[in-house]
Amino acid sequence: MTLGGLALAVGILVDDATVTIENIERQMASGKELIQAILDGAEQIAVPALVSTLSISIVFVPMFFLTGVARYLFVPLAEAVVFALLASYFFSRTLVPTLVMYLMKKEAAKYQHPEQEQKGGMFSSIHHGFERGFEAIRRSYSNLLPLCLDHRKLFAGCFLLFCLGSLTLVVRLGQDFFPTVDAGQLRLHLRAKTGTRIEETARVTSEAENVIRKLIPASELGGILDNIGLPTSGINLSYSNSETVGNFDAEILVSLQAKHHPTADYVQKLREELPKAFPATAFFFEPADIVTQILNFGLPAPIDIQIIGNDMPHNFSLAAGMAQQIRSVPGAVDVHLHQLLDQPRLDLAVDRVRTQQIGLTERDVASNVLVSLSSSFQTAPNFWLSPNGVSYPIAIQTPQYKVDSIDALRTIPVNSPVVPRPQLLENLALMSRLQEPAVVSHYNVQRTIDIYASTQGRDLGGVASDIAKITDAAQKQLPKGSSMVVRGQVATMRSSFVGLGAGLAFAIVLVYLLIVINFQSWSEAFIIITALPAALAGICWMLYLTQTTLSVPALMGTIMSMGVATANSVLIISFANERFSETKNALRAAVEAGSTRLRPVIMTALAMIIGMVPMAIGMGEGGEQNAPLGRAVIGGLLFATTATLFFVPVVFAIVRHREHQNA
Repeated sequence: MTLGGLALAVGILVDDATVTIENIERQMASGKELIQAILDGAEQIAVPALVSTLSISIVFVPMFFLTGVARYLFVPLAEAVVFALLASYFFSRTLVPTLVMYLMKKEAAKYQHPEQEQKGGMFSSIHHGFERGFEAIRRSYSNLLPLCLDHRKLFAGCFLLFCLGSLTLVVRLGQDFFPTVDAGQLRLHLRAKTGTRIEETARVTSEAENVIRKLIPASELGGILDNIGLPTSGINLSYSNSETVGNFDAEILVSLQAKHHPTADYVQKLREELPKAFPATAFFFEPADIVTQILNFGLPAPIDIQIIGNDMPHNFSLAAGMAQQIRSVPGAVDVHLHQLLDQPRLDLAVDRVRTQQIGLTERDVASNVLVSLSSSFQTAPNFWLSPNGVSYPIAIQTPQYKVDSIDALRTIPVNSPVVPRPQLLENLALMSRLQEPAVVSHYNVQRTIDIYASTQGRDLGGVASDIAKITDAAQKQLPKGSSMVVRGQVATMRSSFVGLGAGLAFAIVLVYLLIVINFQSWSEAFIIITALPAALAGICWMLYLTQTTLSVPALMGTIMSMGVATANSVLIISFANERFSETKNALRAAVEAGSTRLRPVIMTALAMIIGMVPMAIGMGEGGEQNAPLGRAVIGGLLFATTATLFFVPVVFAIVRHREHQNA
């Protein structure tokens, strides 16, 4: 995120020096000596540049009040941008004017003695051609702005109406916490029928691998790794976000080559083909990349609906009905219950009367069964010391291949030191088949049932909104003592959106108050921030046209656009105030300010937009993550620059003309 902050600020860093040089060159063009042009040019923009820098920096202050994952993600970005901006302002006020004095002496001489200017080479021709083109743009702008000022009320009303109408696009953008990153990895979870032996699970996993190899070309397939059954170490299980709960679970990790088709396309094909080939087996995908795993906070899916309470039969029945309804929600995929209540179990009911008649106890029966099935190392550990001094554990157990049927269990011998002849287990206990939970989950001590759901082809916010309707209806069916809560990435997304939305509003208030303090005027601050609705409208249009959902990076770009849009307006209004104090003509001051500040405003916007283009395209590994940020900044600046050049001067003329009449 620090590098992302530097990429975000690179346009502004170039702009500070560019505006300084442009203003000094404009002073030289008016006939001033080099030193005087540097002093006057630097002095003229010192305060506006400071206000602009503070306006951009202050919008990041709310980032430091965020909590949770959003704080750890965006505080480094905010720090990088703020420190870079402050350093840029310092060097643009000190180093840049000094370098101008040494490196632009020939430019100053040309302005002092234009008749001595010699014909330059190729770069000079390009420069003069660019200047002619820019002067043509300036003349067109100088002709168009008075037209807007002549019909200022109509123009201001229509422009403001367009901006407010554009904000309605927000409801059509969709919401995602973070954009999906194509990491070139798939993580498929396979769940056979509860109680399936690990050998059978391995066979099904191998057949599923064959289907994967048929769907993914060999040229794009990097490797396949299978994890079948529970890990041997409890540490591995506790630190894993896998849903593995027994020998009937398996994970298939698929890695793709660097050049491959979109991973989401293969995921969609596998979701369609695997259930057809294995109708008795459940398949669902878990997050494969580290970013999504972190955003899910260890959960295997972005949406986790927890039913909390001790009435497990009722809660499980309600959860199963909800899962069936959620499967019909457009965009909801991999909907399943984490807890399984149908784990096969054999129950042995010992006949105590018959056992005592023989001279045995129920403890003798249980100990013999335990030793036969799980070895004697737990109950009676024994060791053999070899001649070379190494101790080896000795355990007695019936070979697993001999316990291959119910009859083999029934014929387990039960003996005791006080009984001369061993007895068969079936003579002492009655065996029956039962079912039990395959996994027991707790949250804050209480038992829970988890419904997991992922998304495909639709934004997370839209799917979560439809699921919320189902959960609201199911709340009424909860038994007494039970509750329901939605956790996972969707809960974090909502809290982050609330925090960033409040941060955006707080940033606008801070910018407004900062301008009020510097200009000592409430009306001038209002004029300057009138470009912000246009920035918001531009962000909405850019996200809508590029089919980009509203996400945390997009909101960060929105906050950044607020600062840059304000900075450009400060340049226009500060010069307009100077002209108005001299001419007392609001319309003339607005036209002159727009024409004079056209170059720095356009350069500021272009420097920022060009710096954001690689980010907006999503270049490089994981570039999709910050693409919404770049697109939001570009869209906001395009519209905000237009508002700065046309709408802000119009509002200035309306307000100043009315104040002058009242005075």
